[in-house]
Amino acid sequence: MQISKMDYNLIIRTWLLLMIILVFLMIMVGGLTRLTNSGLSITEWELFKGILPPLTEETWIIYFNLYKEIPQFKLINPLMTLEEFKVIFYWEYFHRLFGRVIGLVYLIPLIIFTFAKVFNKKTLITFYFIFFLILLQGVIGWYMVESGLTSNVSVSHYRLSLHLFLAFVIISFLIWNYLNYKNNENKIFFNLKLILPKIFFMFILFQIIIGAFVSGLDAGLIYQTWPKMNLSYFPDDLKLIDFNLTNLFNNQSFVQFLHRTTAYLILLLALFIGFKLYFKKEKFFLFNYFAVFVVLIIQVFLGIFTLISGLNLYLASLHQITSVILVYTVLNLNYKLS
Repeated sequence: MQISKMDYNLIIRTWLLLMIILVFLMIMVGGLTRLTNSGLSITEWELFKGILPPLTEETWIIYFNLYKEIPQFKLINPLMTLEEFKVIFYWEYFHRLFGRVIGLVYLIPLIIFTFAKVFNKKTLITFYFIFFLILLQGVIGWYMVESGLTSNVSVSHYRLSLHLFLAFVIISFLIWNYLNYKNNENKIFFNLKLILPKIFFMFILFQIIIGAFVSGLDAGLIYQTWPKMNLSYFPDDLKLIDFNLTNLFNNQSFVQFLHRTTAYLILLLALFIGFKLYFKKEKFFLFNYFAVFVVLIIQVFLGIFTLISGLNLYLASLHQITSVILVYTVLNLNYKLS
């Protein structure tokens, strides 16, 4: 049976939507893996061996003994029992398993589409580039984990931010291509038309990177007040004259301050874009803009409540989940304006 071009469009659109949902869930699981300090529970990469979880008590003991050798156990969890270890193990196990599932769900249809010759050369290169990013994400994931196995009790916040940033790059590529197939168009993101919404999107990605710094450094454990950081807007334990750039980005106070300040800048930029759309009488786009603004306000308040709650796990997870929704709405606004 011959499949029509319209049918292929629906199939590809469904495939891309499924991939967006899977990557969205992956970011959520990854965030919870970080928030529960579970990421270092599996101390080997196990690209093929780790498909199945431990099935015997002896295997569980082997994994637990490997975990006992790293600083996180020795310095933070020396009293952890095997049953407690199983909880953090499964968070990391499902995180890795989900990564394998995403790779297969993406690659198998892509190979079928390739042989069916449904993509032109440019589109095919784009989709295989996304697959390369998915593979690279797995490598960076292990590169991140490796940083916490020898001399640190947690992973490097630089590597954590790279891992999270790449996840958002992947889902952004998927969203843009999904919008193209949904609207039966072939728009490109990187053009000079209406540059301000694109700058706004870049600010969102920068904020996500700084958010990963906050998470990796546990910078939310200090200055759990708002709108001030204790008694002042600028952290009172920080003197910029004593710091170079590297030290600043390793400093909890500065990273939290930067995360807060960037949020305010993003909010101001969002308001400016809204005013421009309104006064230019581009009211057709205001619904898409309103979606961005509502999600942004929710995201800001979730960040505030996460901080003042003492890093409540559910609020922190919602804060990260909302960031994915925000990226979708901002990309959708960019698409409509392109």
